[in-house]
Amino acid sequence: MTEIKDTRHWDFVISKAKEAKWTPGLREIFDYRDVGVKEGTKGDVIAHVIRCNGKEMKDEVQQWHIHECDFQLVYVIKGWAEFEFEGEGVRRLEAGDVILQKPMIKHREVAISDDYEVLEIVSPANFATKLVDGPQS
Repeated sequence: MTEIKDTRHWDFVISKAKEAKWTPGLREIFDYRDVGVKEGTKGDVIAHVIRCNGKEMKDEVQQWHIHECDFQLVYVIKGWAEFEFEGEGVRRLEAGDVILQKPMIKHREVAISDDYEVLEIVSPANFATKLVDGPQS
């Protein structure tokens, strides 16, 4: 039988879109909206909306990397993105698409649209992103 995580320490959270605060985050080309899940779950999970802010520059996410996490789900709200995943090839994600990214999978961003916007949910909240060598051909 699977053990269910004790969530009794979590708080009830509502994040209203009209009260949203957009801030800089991991990547300079995006603005981030924390929706309160990190605080509400005491760091067990983070959920944020990420959107392009018009800046154009290269960054580390376009190189092969991993996220040190147990769970990562991305829902595309607007636009599109292409990512290359180890063992999965290049995948295009468009508005309405969802990806459950398995933990520690090597991947890299290939391209994104100017209007790209996603909801990302990750556990734990304080996950690390690390550059890695690309997969063996």
